[in-house]
Amino acid sequence: MTTSATPGEQASPLVVRTVRLDGHDGSLLDLLPTDRPVTWLRRDEGLVGWGVAAEIRTQGATRFADAVKWWAETTARAVVRDEVGEPGTGLVCFGTFAFADEPGDSVLVVPEVVVGRRGDTTWLTTISRGGLDRPEVLTVADQPVAPVEVSFADGALDGERWMSVVADAVARINAGDLEKVVLARDLVATAEAPIDVRWPLRRLAETYGMCWTFHVDDMFGATPEMLVRRERGLVTSRVLAGTIRRTGDDSRDLALAATLARSSKDLEEHEYAVRSVADALDPHCQSMNVPESPFVLHLPNVMHLATDVAGVVHDAATVSSLQLAEALHPSAAVGGTPTPVATALIAEIEGMDRGRYAGPVGWMDASGDGEWGIALRSARLEGSAVRLYAGCGIVADSDPEAELAESQAKFVPVRDALSAP
Repeated sequence: MTTSATPGEQASPLVVRTVRLDGHDGSLLDLLPTDRPVTWLRRDEGLVGWGVAAEIRTQGATRFADAVKWWAETTARAVVRDEVGEPGTGLVCFGTFAFADEPGDSVLVVPEVVVGRRGDTTWLTTISRGGLDRPEVLTVADQPVAPVEVSFADGALDGERWMSVVADAVARINAGDLEKVVLARDLVATAEAPIDVRWPLRRLAETYGMCWTFHVDDMFGATPEMLVRRERGLVTSRVLAGTIRRTGDDSRDLALAATLARSSKDLEEHEYAVRSVADALDPHCQSMNVPESPFVLHLPNVMHLATDVAGVVHDAATVSSLQLAEALHPSAAVGGTPTPVATALIAEIEGMDRGRYAGPVGWMDASGDGEWGIALRSARLEGSAVRLYAGCGIVADSDPEAELAESQAKFVPVRDALSAP
C-alpha cells in the first residue's frame, strides 16, 4: 500500500464557502473548463467541478481505508460556511477506485470549484487553502472539439480469444467451482490528437440521461448502476444483472423485455447480484427492503433486470457512503459468486488489467453522505487514446457468442460518444 497527497496540504486547513446561485438554469456541463474537470450528473442534476484544492492517491488492499482516514482528517480541519445545506454542498470530494487490490491506483480529489444542482436549487462552492479572497465568477467555458479520426482496435483479447475464455469459465461453473463470474474485455480507441474529455461527457449526458455521467481523474462514462447512495440515514443501491440488446423497434423491444423478465439464465444471474448486495448491507442497516422481483430498466442501447435495495443505516455518524461502497465492492454484479472464487478466476483468465473499471466512482460530502456508482459503460482517457471496457455475467448456461454480442452492445455508449454527431 502507498498513499500520496497534495504537497504542503497540511500547512493550512481548507476554507470552504457554499452560496446559492439564482438565475443559472443552463447545463452544468457548459461551465466545465479543461482544468482537471470532475463530473457526476443525471438529467443535468448533480455536481461538476474543476481545479484541485487537495488530493490523495491510494493503492492496495487498504485503498478505501486510507482514503476514508484522509477524508476524516481533511474535513475535521476545514473551515466551512455553507449557506445552502443540501447533500453535496460544503466540502465535497470526488473519487474513483481500482477494481482489485493490485494493480491500480485510486484517487480522492477535492476541486477548487464545485457547482451543484438539486431540483430548483443551484449552488456554488469555492475551496482553497489560502482563504477566499473573492467569489468565483462563473462563465460558460470554451466549447470542446470533437475527437479527430478515431479508430478502434481490440484490446488485450480479440473476440475469438475472449469467447474461449468465456467457454473456459462456463466449464468451471458446470464443474461446480463457482456459480457466476463476470468477465470483461477492452477496446482501444485512438485519435489523431489528444481527446478533450468534455466532448464524450456531453454526448453521454445527452443520450443516456437515465444514467449517471461521470468523470474523475481521466475515468469517465455513463453508469446505469448505483452501488450505494447514503442520504440522511437512508441507504439505497440499484442492482443490475441480466441484459438484452435493444433492436430500435419499440414493439420488438417490448417483447424482448418480457423475454428478459422470464429468462431463467438472467433471473439466476440477477438473484446472485441482489443477494450479494443485501448480504453486504445487512450488517450496517437496521431495516431493509429487498423486492422479490426485478423490473426491466430500458436504456437506449440495452435493457437490464434491475432491483432497488433500500435500508436505514444503524449510525450515519460512523459509516460513511464510501465505507458502505467498500463493504459492497465487488458485488456479484461485477465479480461473481462466490466472490472470492470469482475474483480469483478473473485474475487468472480474463487477460487484462481492469484498472478502475467496475470499481466505485462518485462523490462524498463532509457528513459522509454521497453517491457511489459502479464504473460501467466506462473508459480511461490516455491522451489521444481511450480504453473502453465492457463486462458480462457468466453462468452455467451462458453462450460465448451471445456474451460477445452483449459486450459489443455495452461498448456502444462510449464508442458513439467518441464520434462526431
